Amino acid sequence: MPLDLVQGLRCDLGMRRIGSGMARLDEYWAGAGKLDPQHQDAAALLCYIAQWVDAGWRDIDVVQHALGAFPKGRRIGLRMLDYAYVLMAEGMIWVAEENVERALGNFSLVLSLRNEISDPVVLALAHFWSSRCNRKAGEYDRALQHAGEGFRYASEVGMEPMAAAMRVAESWLLFQKGRIKDALKLLGEADAVLRQTDDYITRGNIESSYGRMYRREGRYDLALRHFSQAIEEYGKRDPEHRNLARSLANMGYVERLMALQLRKRIDAEAAQRRRPQPDLRRDYENMRAQALAHLDRAGEIYRIHSNHRGAGTVCVNRGHLHLDSGDLAKADDEARRAYTLGQQKNDYILMARARLLECMVENTKLEEEIEDPAWVAHLALEAAKEAIELARRTENRRLLSRALIWHGLTICSTSPASLDAARDLCEQAAGLLKNEVQDHIWEDLQALKTKVVRGGTLDSTLHAWSQGVVGDRSFQQLTEDFADLIIPKIWEHESRKVARVAKRLSISPKKVRRVLARLGLHGA
Repeated sequence: MPLDLVQGLRCDLGMRRIGSGMARLDEYWAGAGKLDPQHQDAAALLCYIAQWVDAGWRDIDVVQHALGAFPKGRRIGLRMLDYAYVLMAEGMIWVAEENVERALGNFSLVLSLRNEISDPVVLALAHFWSSRCNRKAGEYDRALQHAGEGFRYASEVGMEPMAAAMRVAESWLLFQKGRIKDALKLLGEADAVLRQTDDYITRGNIESSYGRMYRREGRYDLALRHFSQAIEEYGKRDPEHRNLARSLANMGYVERLMALQLRKRIDAEAAQRRRPQPDLRRDYENMRAQALAHLDRAGEIYRIHSNHRGAGTVCVNRGHLHLDSGDLAKADDEARRAYTLGQQKNDYILMARARLLECMVENTKLEEEIEDPAWVAHLALEAAKEAIELARRTENRRLLSRALIWHGLTICSTSPASLDAARDLCEQAAGLLKNEVQDHIWEDLQALKTKVVRGGTLDSTLHAWSQGVVGDRSFQQLTEDFADLIIPKIWEHESRKVARVAKRLSISPKKVRRVLARLGLHGA
């Protein structure tokens, strides 16, 4: 083994010189063909090989085979630093196998030895991988803390490109917590550094992050453009990289949302007894076909990598497309398949998404009066409750809000006498979505608000308020609730004329329209 091989791999990794590091490994592997466990630097090389596998060099089975030279019974005789190196490599294998808990155990043990470890890059990596595991488990606060520590360690040893890669992960976590400006700032800083490197995987991650942020804002054309750029970056390293599959799945998700927008336009024209434009129908069908094609391709790549989270995400997205087209049997099958994949890895986020899809399928059956209503109502409620329970095990606010909304919508459809419970769920979801953009989840929330308002009685609500029974609502929320209650009533009384309502209440027509639109009564 060349004496400078480990140091070279370490520096190339820190400076994100990906082509250089892979060339070093290719040269060494061509001569040795395997890892020599008797060499004094064997443990260090094993650790860094694992990192380079993640960067795109060969497959994880290289690490698995080499780890066989360090069975648990022999590790007691290793130096403390070598022991940490072996733990890191083993942790990477657990990550590849989606065993988050065991991986976190390894990385936590490495971090507990920080005072005995002389390699700060290993500590930076241990924090980085802990962050990735926490994020996958939906534990965003811990993930954010580890990402920040990883950035600090990498910065202290002058490895700015590695630190920038950790900023990308930190940016996404800030976005998940609603700190969009901070997220974009960090992402831009990381992009400026990594554009000077050949780290195509992280560069692809940056484009993917931009795509998901624009998707959240409803800027779908921009989102698709960034996902395409992400795919181009990933393809420079590996045309079947698992992250490439993630961008394909994201493209399918966005294309489904764009297809729904087209369908709304078609339905609006039909409601006005106008014949939908042929181009509109063709665009709708083409968009759905593109979404399915991208999801199918993503599924193929995920199968190559045996990635449960990715494969399950494809199932959920494909299930929503089937639900949109009215194929409830296929949608239900996809939901169950996704739940099974999540269950195999204790993936609460995937399991919750699958149960949410099941809840939506059962609600559609109720609307269309398919199968026994009592049994369908039971299945819908159980799926919604389990989705909430699973979502609460994570820190994913949007996932929990969706589960709460659909539990509320299901109650409105199955138990009209329990509107107070639906109203409480609505308020919880609204609190979680506060300051969020008005996307498709927000639209579901407005649908629930409409059903809650229409289902309740004005007298009972006003009586409760007069007795001081306002729950934990603020004065601003009470004002909005009052507007939601009173304006629709006056609108009906004034022959649905916005101008008359505005004149009678001495408010602007714009406010009247905003309230009616929020309740789905005007401007649809």
